[in-house]
Amino acid sequence: MIRPADTAAVNQAAALLRAGQLVAFPTETVYGLGADASQPLAVARIFAAKGRPADHPLIVHLADLSALPNWAAQTPGDAQKLAERFWPGPLTLILQKRPEVPAAVSGGQNSVGLRVPSHPVALALLEAFGGGIAAPSANRFGRISPTTAAHVAQEFPDGLPLILDGGPCQVGIESTIVDCTRGVPVLLRPGAITRTQIATACGIEPLSKEELPALTPRASGTLEAHYAPAAKVRLMDAKALQTGLDLLGAEAAHLAVYARAPLRSASSRVLLRRMPDDAEATAQQLFAALRGFDDAGVRLIWIETPPDTPDWEGVRDRLQRAAAA
Repeated sequence: MIRPADTAAVNQAAALLRAGQLVAFPTETVYGLGADASQPLAVARIFAAKGRPADHPLIVHLADLSALPNWAAQTPGDAQKLAERFWPGPLTLILQKRPEVPAAVSGGQNSVGLRVPSHPVALALLEAFGGGIAAPSANRFGRISPTTAAHVAQEFPDGLPLILDGGPCQVGIESTIVDCTRGVPVLLRPGAITRTQIATACGIEPLSKEELPALTPRASGTLEAHYAPAAKVRLMDAKALQTGLDLLGAEAAHLAVYARAPLRSASSRVLLRRMPDDAEATAQQLFAALRGFDDAGVRLIWIETPPDTPDWEGVRDRLQRAAAA
């Protein structure tokens, strides 16, 4: 059931969470599928609804920074700096967990992902609920993350107890994830908070997870193949895109093209869509665009490879994972 996220709906959502039920709610990044993070049986409902592997950890959403010690055994200096600089906001910190944090939340690891969202509906829900909410993206596992309440309903046709409608998400891709358990920050998943911003806040350049493959913990949304539409995704530069369209000519069909460059096709059955030149604007519309291509019934999506610059890293990461599916 979708309800506009007014005070009554938020209070209903908090009551459902306390009863061990699932609630979908908006954050600034994407819509989350939430459960009481302190109840293992409630958390198990997330995995069942999504078809999510049991060893894939969840992110716990908190009302404010003061709740951090309830979940983290310790807060290293870099984590404190990042939290003070970017919370509330689209940043998840991986920290050593307290013993009472359910193993279902952490994927059986000794660490837990924590963040304070900035969306007013998410914050109102956290305040009304009074605890931590475990919430991955509100979609079937491996699929495109939802950025509207309608997307959530599309993902779960059998229904959820409640979907809070807070409008379209403003960031549009999942939070940046930084591991703060290694003595130096490690960027596990890029997002709206860039590695440059992390370096500025910490005074040290974050490592990439590839630099510590044996030590890096599992984190939400970091599988090689993820965020995938039903149609196959292929990344290529603008020249290759135009060459491909020219070769297909008027016979091209069941194809969508998403590119910053102005491209042309001799076929009216090719769906051409311009990608914004700005990384932030592209992130905001990316998942909605991919979902729209699926809804149009295309079988193949060609996408111009984003620039290899820090501001585009989050978008590039999501597209590379979509193409790997």
